[in-house]
Amino acid sequence: MFDIERWQEIFETIRKNWLRTLLTMISVFFGIFILVILLGFGQGMQNGIAQEFEQDAANRIHVWTGVTTVGHKGLNPGRFIELTNEDYEYLIKKYEDDLEFKSSVYRIWSGVVTYGSESGSYRVEGVYPDYQFLENATLSHGRFINYTDHDNYEKVITIGHKVYSDLFDKGEEPVGKQIQISGINFKVVGVYTDPGGEREESRVFLPLSTSQRVFNGGNKVRNLGFTLKKQETFAQALQQSIQFSQELESFLKERHIVAPEDTSAIGLFNTLEEAKRFYDLMAMIKLFFWVVGICTIIAGVVGVSNIMLIIVKERTKEIGIRKAIGAQPWSIIGMILHESIFITAIAGFFGLIISMGLLEIVGPNVQIDYIVNPSVNFNVALTTVFVLIIAGAVAGFFPAWRAARIKPIEALREE
Repeated sequence: MFDIERWQEIFETIRKNWLRTLLTMISVFFGIFILVILLGFGQGMQNGIAQEFEQDAANRIHVWTGVTTVGHKGLNPGRFIELTNEDYEYLIKKYEDDLEFKSSVYRIWSGVVTYGSESGSYRVEGVYPDYQFLENATLSHGRFINYTDHDNYEKVITIGHKVYSDLFDKGEEPVGKQIQISGINFKVVGVYTDPGGEREESRVFLPLSTSQRVFNGGNKVRNLGFTLKKQETFAQALQQSIQFSQELESFLKERHIVAPEDTSAIGLFNTLEEAKRFYDLMAMIKLFFWVVGICTIIAGVVGVSNIMLIIVKERTKEIGIRKAIGAQPWSIIGMILHESIFITAIAGFFGLIISMGLLEIVGPNVQIDYIVNPSVNFNVALTTVFVLIIAGAVAGFFPAWRAARIKPIEALREE
């Protein structure tokens, strides 16, 4: 029930001690302000990391090879390991029920791409059609290469948007045009865009079979890429991904006579494992931000508590009179808590509103490495409101309890 007399008492007390109250409210204001800003940047870091992983399929397993550094079974170190079509075909047959997308890659080094009077050096790669989904690429013109192209050794290519921008006039339709790669004609069937930006869009894809035949690749491939079928939970997907990676590495090392402890000859990158590391790190950073913010709020709460103790001391005689004429202890506690929560809440809400407003204005313009659009969601804002209420209650409880224990006869003797 609304008690106007109590509110009049609160405002009268604040008016009499406005400077002391203002300074205390400033400490609470900055406590909430700092907490929200820290949590906002924590969310910005999470957004930035998520954006990095969006560049490729979220559950991609990427395999590449290098040079052996450990002798094994009579073979000296220093051998360059080359993957083959047979490696890829064996794996997709063995794990047929587990795989979602898959592709091997044959890379043509120093691929000079020419259209009319324009030319440039780009990454040229022979791939399977699934590579579009492994790279998380989106078609802006035409189509990606397909299995018919692969089966028939078609001389067709899908180019990145950067290649299109460099070689073609603005607005020119690229699909159906002939482009030369190292002097050999290929027909453009599509243009793709990639979340990774220009670096990922500076590539040209052609059917794997065509790349190996035209550029004397034999049965060699440079990389392998896989994604596994979706699981019900992240934990299940991670466990499946780790097991597949371990089996994949073990098979390739055994097939190519590589020592089990050699980490240079065959490399694997599992995006789910990497994501888990980053998200675990983010959880720790967010926890640290909460601790720092809460500690800052505690400093403000201590200030509010001190003010309330002073107020109780100053109003000892008044409290004694109230109790002498029949006021119950809990009504005294309620009076002090009411004022404490009001001071804390007003200061905290100003800190919350200003910090969220600042993030709303500045956040969308923040685009730096691993920090994208720092912001706080409704749940975080709601949590800080509860923190404010609890902080105000804690700040006022002990002074209120002290006030409730004042004996009327002793209070009346106070000067």
